[in-house]
Amino acid sequence: MKSPEVQFTPEDRLILDSYCQMLDGLAQYLGTGYELVLHSLEDLEHSAIRVMNSHTGRSEGAPITELALTMLGRIHAQTQGDTVCYSSTNRDGKPLRSCTIAIRGSEQRIIGLLCINFYMDTPLSQLLETISPAQSQPVAETYVQNSTEMVQAAVQRAAAETDAEGLAGSVLRNREIVSKLYASGIFNIKDAVIQVADCLNISKNTVYLHLRHCKGLE
Repeated sequence: MKSPEVQFTPEDRLILDSYCQMLDGLAQYLGTGYELVLHSLEDLEHSAIRVMNSHTGRSEGAPITELALTMLGRIHAQTQGDTVCYSSTNRDGKPLRSCTIAIRGSEQRIIGLLCINFYMDTPLSQLLETISPAQSQPVAETYVQNSTEMVQAAVQRAAAETDAEGLAGSVLRNREIVSKLYASGIFNIKDAVIQVADCLNISKNTVYLHLRHCKGLE
């Protein structure tokens, strides 16, 4: 296999920087049972540019591993995609369930690897704590098929919250509903003003009037 080192462009570095930020969120979501390692192919001797929850003893600045190079070779050779999943062990012989995902940059060149290693000896209590932390409060989210359903669901939710507040008068009620929708960003959706007007049985001009109030323009 030819040398995997790649001459980076500014775009390539921006792409890997964005993955660094993503790893921070993934590590928080998945928990400490998952080791996440981001490799850059610009410098193989210091390829690990982000390491989260290390179970292999590596830290940032570590060189790429022989196994990672092997997985890169498999990705180059296969036609099924940019992901290889496999079983491995850490240097203490402890079992890992691993996945290597290729990261492509400019001109679709592979510029990095995201390696995920799940430590199979992670205590069950630790896993349960990760998926159901005591301090976490459920957040409502509506899953829809299209933007029309999303706007309708948002109006229904805002209306229910407003009605629970007991506002008197339809004008104040509608203004508060539009205010809640504005705060949620729903009017960034195309044609949301028309859809909100239809749901509230008011004119779109009235919706615009309430929006001006939200923006402090009246």
